[in-house]
Amino acid sequence: MRQLEQRLRAHLAQLERDGLLRTRRPPQGIDLSSNDYLGLANHPLLKERMAAAVCSMGVGSTGSRLLRGERECFTALEQRFAAFKGTERALYFSSGYLANLAVLATFPEAGDTIYSDELNHASLIDGARLSRAGKVVFPHSSPGEVPEGSFLVTESMFSMDGDFAPLQHYAALGAALIVDEAHAVGIYGERGSGLIEEMGIGDAAFVSINTAGKALGVAGAFVAGPAWAIQYLEQRARPFIFSTAMPPAVAAALDASLDVIEGEPERRIRVRFLARYLRDRLREAGVAVSPGDSPIVPVIIGENARAVSVASRMQAAGFDIRAIRPPTVPAGTARLRTAVNVNLSEQILDRFVDQLCAACS
Repeated sequence: MRQLEQRLRAHLAQLERDGLLRTRRPPQGIDLSSNDYLGLANHPLLKERMAAAVCSMGVGSTGSRLLRGERECFTALEQRFAAFKGTERALYFSSGYLANLAVLATFPEAGDTIYSDELNHASLIDGARLSRAGKVVFPHSSPGEVPEGSFLVTESMFSMDGDFAPLQHYAALGAALIVDEAHAVGIYGERGSGLIEEMGIGDAAFVSINTAGKALGVAGAFVAGPAWAIQYLEQRARPFIFSTAMPPAVAAALDASLDVIEGEPERRIRVRFLARYLRDRLREAGVAVSPGDSPIVPVIIGENARAVSVASRMQAAGFDIRAIRPPTVPAGTARLRTAVNVNLSEQILDRFVDQLCAACS
């Protein structure tokens, strides 16, 4: 045990020397870091529905969905979400991480090949590692030749850069296209169902993974796709079979979330406007940012310690923004991952840009 302690303490000391030691910090100040893009996490309708469901169904599911954890509200929610995504079926998981592990550890088999974008989320990377299939990691958004019958795995909107995958190009490749819509669902498309809808490739996507703890404001994740694929997941995916089901009250909150997304499209219109506004202000201030209307607006700092220092100065000024460092992003690209949400205003973003320029000087 002593040797183990010494080894782990040495690793921790190296992280600190490299400027990579992480700390936990509760929310404080104006939110410019969360994924609550549509402001639904504190929406009164969601809170009201969830509170009522707790009173009627309790606070725990008591088991996996294949044991006593199944509830009619889960099945009804899955049916509604499948219709929202324009697919035959959907299956609800306890987290996006588990959903991605399930998809990639279940569908590809020995002899298959998974083509994965180099900037894919850790859960997609880990899912591919659990698979018995071969793996090819391709340069960001540039897969090259992908043999027909392979699996191509990508985020639709990348979580650290806020850019979009070329989904229309991927749709023409003939691979089984797996799309993680974690940061796009709720924001893009006429219905708000994501970039698969926005880019018109619904028929070409094999399955999509749709995290419910970001723009949807609650928790868990849906895998949506053809009925036969979802049935196979239900029968074979270990993260589904062996996980305790979410509290059933969460389903009530998610049902309310879909009500708001469908009934208040102005929320997603507003957040995309604010994302463009922030980019314009940053460019005017001489800060290099990518084009577009993604609510994820990274400000690249570069060196780890400097990114932490700038973030600390912004936090002291009342803005809740965090430094993102390797291994979450490539070495030398430590950044402030600015995330725009609908509760912000142009005046707040003006103040943020002014303070950022001061903090970086």
